[in-house]
Amino acid sequence: MQTLETERLILREWQESDADDYFELYNNNDVENAGAKICESIQESLESIRLFIKCQESWAIVLKENNKVIGSIFLSDINRHDRYKEIEYIISGDYQNKGYATESVKCVLKHAFNELDLLVVAVCHYSSNLKSKRVIEKCGFTYEGTLRKYSRNLTDSVRYSMIKEEWESLDS
Repeated sequence: MQTLETERLILREWQESDADDYFELYNNNDVENAGAKICESIQESLESIRLFIKCQESWAIVLKENNKVIGSIFLSDINRHDRYKEIEYIISGDYQNKGYATESVKCVLKHAFNELDLLVVAVCHYSSNLKSKRVIEKCGFTYEGTLRKYSRNLTDSVRYSMIKEEWESLDS
């Protein structure tokens, strides 16, 4: 898997040595409110990391300044077609509102469209998750609609997408 880099971040493959940071990231209510599963032990962290390592496009978001894992981002296949993927991301509560999510998403979009040659990247957020909505808007996604009671917890899921041509017009 390719390591990606921004001005402040390294997006790299997960490592088993990230278990403590993973546990810190995935053991809070912010994660559950974003739609991810809360992690309840270091052992569970290791098991999740091992699954992430098997994924082709799953990155730990790491601060360059101190090598701290502050988030997770990945492209998932949602069974549309080979050139359509969905992006998901989580940033630790202590590191939110600093532009890290936006920086990570833009970096993965660049990789998705330029290196993977995807045609469409989609993204969703719970209707109550206004922080994620703001990231999605700053990255230039187009609103597609709201899927009512679509999520596992029966909340609405707000869906956006970006097609390659839109990315190219933003990138220029």
